Amino acid sequence: MALSPQWLDELRSRVTLSSVIMRTTKLTRAGREWKACCPFHNENTPSFTVNDQKGFYHCFGCQAHGDVISWMTDQRGLSFMDAVKELAAEAGMEVPAPDPRAAAQAQQRAGLHDVMLAAQEFFVANLRGPGGAQARDYLKRRGFNDYTIDRFGFGWAPDDRTALKTALSRFDESMLVEAGLLISVEDRQPYDRFRGRVMLPIQDARERVIAFGGRILESRDGLAKYLNSPDTPLFDKGRTLYNIHRAGPVSRKSNRMIAVEGYMDVIALAAAGIEDAVAPMGTALTENQIELLWRMVDKPVLCFDGDAAGRRAAMKAVSRALPLLRPGKSLQIVTMPAGLDPDDLIKQDGSQAVEKLLAEPKPMLDLIWEHERDAGPLASPEDKAGLKQRLIQHTEEIADNDIRSLYRRELLDRFSAFAYPPREQRSFTPRAGYSSGNRPAPTSPQMTARLKRAASGAFRDMLTQSVMAGFARHPDQIDEHAERLLRLSAAVPELAASVDYLINHAETLEDGENSPIFAEGILPPPPDNTRFSFLMEGSDPDDAREDLAEALALLVERPELEAAIVAATARFDSDPEAAFAEQQRLRKRKLEIESRLGQMARKRAASSALESNSGGGEDGAPDELETD
Repeated sequence: MALSPQWLDELRSRVTLSSVIMRTTKLTRAGREWKACCPFHNENTPSFTVNDQKGFYHCFGCQAHGDVISWMTDQRGLSFMDAVKELAAEAGMEVPAPDPRAAAQAQQRAGLHDVMLAAQEFFVANLRGPGGAQARDYLKRRGFNDYTIDRFGFGWAPDDRTALKTALSRFDESMLVEAGLLISVEDRQPYDRFRGRVMLPIQDARERVIAFGGRILESRDGLAKYLNSPDTPLFDKGRTLYNIHRAGPVSRKSNRMIAVEGYMDVIALAAAGIEDAVAPMGTALTENQIELLWRMVDKPVLCFDGDAAGRRAAMKAVSRALPLLRPGKSLQIVTMPAGLDPDDLIKQDGSQAVEKLLAEPKPMLDLIWEHERDAGPLASPEDKAGLKQRLIQHTEEIADNDIRSLYRRELLDRFSAFAYPPREQRSFTPRAGYSSGNRPAPTSPQMTARLKRAASGAFRDMLTQSVMAGFARHPDQIDEHAERLLRLSAAVPELAASVDYLINHAETLEDGENSPIFAEGILPPPPDNTRFSFLMEGSDPDDAREDLAEALALLVERPELEAAIVAATARFDSDPEAAFAEQQRLRKRKLEIESRLGQMARKRAASSALESNSGGGEDGAPDELETD
């Protein structure tokens, strides 16, 4: 298969050489280059250098020299075509088919770089000429000096439908259309895409112009403030970051990479001395752009404007990054003060104000928590349950198992602290019937017998036994859930005496299975075959507390559902259709509760099986939870 030199050149430009070499060779930064001990011969001092900007590696010892394709063939031992195919897949390029026409098209695309360079020269000349006076005044009002204007290649596109087309008439019109410089519509002559706009060149990592961005000087009805080139054979906006060729070398020194919302923000930061910033092409960060940032630093900083659009953009970037997270790779978030962008803040408070914000970025997890917590009112239990569900949905997007588990635990810890704030600790005053040492005195035989009689009818199912035993085992949770326990005692009067005992003794009970409450027989011991985490040795404390809270909530809801089913049944004579529908809904919810309890038990059983490398039954399946 014949591959044109132009196509291969494009492939090399889309792959960062150092990132490929780093997979097998340890590199260290050395200014704008990387150094290492040569992988092609034995040496004790580094003489092997990698230059991403120039796209080659070189060893001053053995004279090994080549580009990214040479590395794949010489160091990895791949054939030329296998190396090209692997790199093309990484770069998102299709290997040209073995067709002479494809080769001819590749040759034509090679000339697009010449077209873009000529267009850039045209725009720069127009800015410096008499017709660019208004644009020059605009740039000065923005605070850009001559050095910044020249360095970033500002230009001016005249407000003329054929100015560029005429100036670049030496190129085929079809090439100007393919490069995105002309707009071609049916039954009309192609005309200039950029008109009456301040122009900025968009360059690739090798500093070649591949696209343009244009900004109008004044807001005009029907015109977008910013206009970028469309996707072309040279330009893929989802894979390109503005200013990457300047920010990359600076980032290797600062060990920081900043992604801002627009290229004017990039230029404002650079003019203020903050030069390790890039920007997407007018859209939210894509997965490919996030991966590109990770090639340079492990935790790039995303900097968003302090308005509603900026907050939405931040969450969109985080949502796209969640499935990509892996150990050591993450994003950090900085939000500008309300109503400001980086340019505004620099003008208002100077570059030191921006540096201060950049020095204290938020991790992704903080942004997720704050965004969902503030997404709406949290006045009811249903609102809080919705918050918990949204938090869990975010964690489910994470592909890495360890990171997903850690995110889930941290977010649920924050939720628990928010939804169940610690109550004010009550001072404990011994009452009648208590002995010294803040421990319950032995209960009288009469009291013990009364409590046993009251509870005997209430402890017929494993769930009730497990929950009450769970609070005896974890007395630090009693006060936190006192209101729900009292609600349970109201729904199940047989439990009232035992609930009162738990609440009154919460401060004197001890953690663990040997709590005095079991020894005195006021509550039965935990069921022998329970699978709940809050009754098992070695359980994670956080999981145990979370499962205990959920089991109590389900236990409280169950008698209320039974009462509602009875009430719905009683209405059959007066309104049979509505009563039947209500009864079915309630029964469905009851089945959901039983199913959830079974899931909680099986989860712990599965965990125990992994720990002991054995299952619950002969076939390795966990025992089912008996709840009725």
